[in-house]
Amino acid sequence: MLQRFIRFFYDDSAATVRLPPTFRALKHRNFRLYWTSNTVSFVGSWMQTTAQGWLVYRLTGSALDLGIVGFAQYLPVLFLGLFGGALADRFSKRDVLLFTQSASLLQALTLAILTSTGVVQVWHVIGLASFLGIIQAFDAPARQAMVMEMVGRDDLMNALALNSSSFNVARILGTAIGGVLVGAVGEAGCFYINSISYLAIIGALLGIELPLGVAAESSAAVWDRIREGLRYAQSNHIVLALLSLMTVSTVFGFSYTTLMPIFAGDVLHVGPLGYGLLLAGTGVGALSAGLLLASLVSTKRRGRWLTVGNLLFPIALLVLADSQIVALSWVALVGVGFGLILQNVSVNASLQTIAPEGYRGRVMSLYAITFSGMVPFGSLQAGAVANVYGAPVAVGVGGLICLLFALAIYWRVPQIRRLA
Repeated sequence: MLQRFIRFFYDDSAATVRLPPTFRALKHRNFRLYWTSNTVSFVGSWMQTTAQGWLVYRLTGSALDLGIVGFAQYLPVLFLGLFGGALADRFSKRDVLLFTQSASLLQALTLAILTSTGVVQVWHVIGLASFLGIIQAFDAPARQAMVMEMVGRDDLMNALALNSSSFNVARILGTAIGGVLVGAVGEAGCFYINSISYLAIIGALLGIELPLGVAAESSAAVWDRIREGLRYAQSNHIVLALLSLMTVSTVFGFSYTTLMPIFAGDVLHVGPLGYGLLLAGTGVGALSAGLLLASLVSTKRRGRWLTVGNLLFPIALLVLADSQIVALSWVALVGVGFGLILQNVSVNASLQTIAPEGYRGRVMSLYAITFSGMVPFGSLQAGAVANVYGAPVAVGVGGLICLLFALAIYWRVPQIRRLA
């Protein structure tokens, strides 16, 4: 039994197995290795995210400090993401990921040692979060652009949806386990487990074989390649609209994650275990959306699903901001996760299919900047607003801004809702 299981993931036997449409991208050996190992690694990453937020809250009790940690972790993506995209278009994406995942392991292990020895201070967390952000600036473009190389254009939407599903299964498990472990043994255990989980993705990457693909001209300077990518994105109004939509959602919507320890501790009074369960609610919604998108045989209605996500995400945020009931807040977070994944997977797939092969890494670096690089500004503004007016006001205002912008995109760029 075990031998058959191993053969399924490491040879081409799955290509001859009749897989349900929901899992059709798993017929590709490289993607099977990548997807399964990513799921393991994601569980560890969500455990670390849960524990890190609670650690900062325990050390300082400050919403502003939570915002500063988020700012430090994602700011490097804003400044270095374009270099990461140029690197992904120039070199083997697999080799880039081997380096970034190894560095991420060292980051998690360092945080674990500092915490377990009792010497950790908030500035340690900020510094290590910034280091992780530098890693992610080079990791994200290669990670996103490599999916097309593993599965091809026909199975891209399914592969991205499955990636989202595994990410959110991991969110459910990681946040719940993280909440339990934080309450039982402290934050350090979560950090140690995360460092070990990186061995799964590193091992899988060593077993992945990819074609060389189309690389940028070796004679072109990095800055020239970056300018080419920016000119391409600026000249395509659909790409520009999709990136602007992601920017607004990240800055004013996704920043709710920074304030979840405040919701758990001061608004809903549920403690670390309840904090993990609340975050798991977002994962339930996101997993449901990912499986829905993966089950679609046709992607002709991608624009419609994107529009649904654009509207559902901010409406659910407004419900969360107004709720003081644990059950209602959990349901709102399910809606947040569902809408967010409908939006993000649709945008990701659209950008990858629109972008030419030689530009895909740079276009996905712009996606990474809007999705991750703009998080610092969202975290900082959410923390600052919450520090003065409270976390519910900060989330509510952000949700309203996202809703108004989504409506503007709906009317001003009708091509978005007709994407296929």
